Amino acid sequence: MAVPIMPQGTAIWLIENTSLTFEQIAQFCGLHVLEVQALADNQVSCGMIGVDPINLGQLTREEIKRCSQDKNASLLLATPKIPPLKQKSKKKYTPLSKRRDRPDAIAWLLKFYPDIADSRICSLLSTTKTTVIAIRDKTHAKMREIKPRDPVLLGFCTQVELDNAIVTIRKKDENPEQSQ
Repeated sequence: MAVPIMPQGTAIWLIENTSLTFEQIAQFCGLHVLEVQALADNQVSCGMIGVDPINLGQLTREEIKRCSQDKNASLLLATPKIPPLKQKSKKKYTPLSKRRDRPDAIAWLLKFYPDIADSRICSLLSTTKTTVIAIRDKTHAKMREIKPRDPVLLGFCTQVELDNAIVTIRKKDENPEQSQ
């Protein structure tokens, strides 16, 4: 069961500001009833300040009111109203030490997924179409040094991004009239 942030501070606030039972507070905060009793008696919390779970969005006044009226009810942690964080955009800068590995990643993609579009490789690995064409045609200046290596292990993309690219390749294979 999920517990609130700073459970002891939350328990202190609930003890001081509500008429909830120690059992209800203990269950909500993930503490033992004796710990809540010790917090109420100031045996443990010397100088500890209570944390308002309502201001933190972990609890609502309606939930406290509901549980205050029914001593057998359990407090439920509120769902956060904060929208989920967006994933960071892909890094634009690639360190010099990784740049020499990019042709290896391109070669790996071309070896295992020869039908992958050059534009997909460019967006997946942050490379140029010229480089992809040179490796595909085996005219790259350092072609002898290139060894196919997994782009996920090299850190150029995530496994999810690679899987999404593979799914689009397979969809085009299944529906050839869509790719035209």
